[in-house]
Amino acid sequence: MLTYGDGVADIDINRLLDFHTDAKCAAVVTGVRPLTRFGELVVEGDSVRRFAEKPASHDGWINGGYFVMTPRIFDYIEGDRTALEQQPMERLAADGQLAIYKHAGYWQCMDTYRELQMLNQQWTAGHAPWTRWWGDEGHATTRLKRSA
Repeated sequence: MLTYGDGVADIDINRLLDFHTDAKCAAVVTGVRPLTRFGELVVEGDSVRRFAEKPASHDGWINGGYFVMTPRIFDYIEGDRTALEQQPMERLAADGQLAIYKHAGYWQCMDTYRELQMLNQQWTAGHAPWTRWWGDEGHATTRLKRSA
């Protein structure tokens, strides 16, 4: 398992691991549909037919930054300078060795100072959706079936 560490999500790790086992691929990427940064207008001529403020992306799935991989991934990495998101992932997909775990729950990247502030505000207010598995005493309420 690996993550970039620049985002948070309420991914059910047990389901993700089970999906990877069933997929029988070298790698599984968690796909998400983030909220768009701006409102969306669907127009017809000069009329707005639909208005949606910051809707979830309808165009497709993006890399959510959470993965499960087998050691076969190393067959796709040429060296220390290989960027995982480029040739290895492209080759895995072309070879049918990359599956997507479609996560419809909470996901938020932290690529900007604005996103850092937003996540810190959620944490401070006690409304951090990515912590849904944690009990009041700070203990996990769901145990993993396997060790990481």
